[in-house]
Amino acid sequence: MEARLNVFASQSATGFVKRFIAANMPIVESGIPAATQELVKIRASQINGCAGCLDMHTKEAAAAGETSLRLNLIAAWREAKVFTDAERAALEVTEQGTRLADAAGCVTDEAWANAAKHYDEEQLGALVCLIASINAFNRLNVITQQPAGDYQVGQAAAFHKG
Repeated sequence: MEARLNVFASQSATGFVKRFIAANMPIVESGIPAATQELVKIRASQINGCAGCLDMHTKEAAAAGETSLRLNLIAAWREAKVFTDAERAALEVTEQGTRLADAAGCVTDEAWANAAKHYDEEQLGALVCLIASINAFNRLNVITQQPAGDYQVGQAAAFHKG
C-alpha cells in the first residue's frame, strides 16, 4: 500500500503534526497510567480502522511491558477479565467519545460518572484530550492511507525531537 500523501514532505502537515505531538505532552504527564493511555489509543484506533496507529501503539505498549493477552483482548474488553475497573471506565469513555455519530452524539452520564470514580478532574481532562487527540491522528492517517507494519519502537520519540 502506498500512502496518498507523504506527510513529511508537506511543510504544513509536518508542522501540524510536530505541534500536535508537543500539545500532547501534558497528557503524557497527567497521571493517567501509561498502560491506560496506550489502551485508549489502541481501542480508538481499532474503532477507526487506523492501521498506522495500531502498528505504533501495540508495539510501544508491548515494549513497555504490556502482555500479548491484554493487547489481544482490547477489542473485547467488556468480556475480558484482564482489565482493571479504571481501565474499563477509560475504555468505555473512549468508545463512546470515538463513536459520537453512532451514539446520539454523547458520552453517557453513566459512563462519565464511572470514569469519575477512578480519575480526578485533572485526569478526566487529560483523558478527554487523549481521546480527541488519538481520534485526530487516526483521521489524519486514515484519510492519507498511511501504511502500517514498518513502525519501530521509539520511532515516534525521535520525531518529537525533530
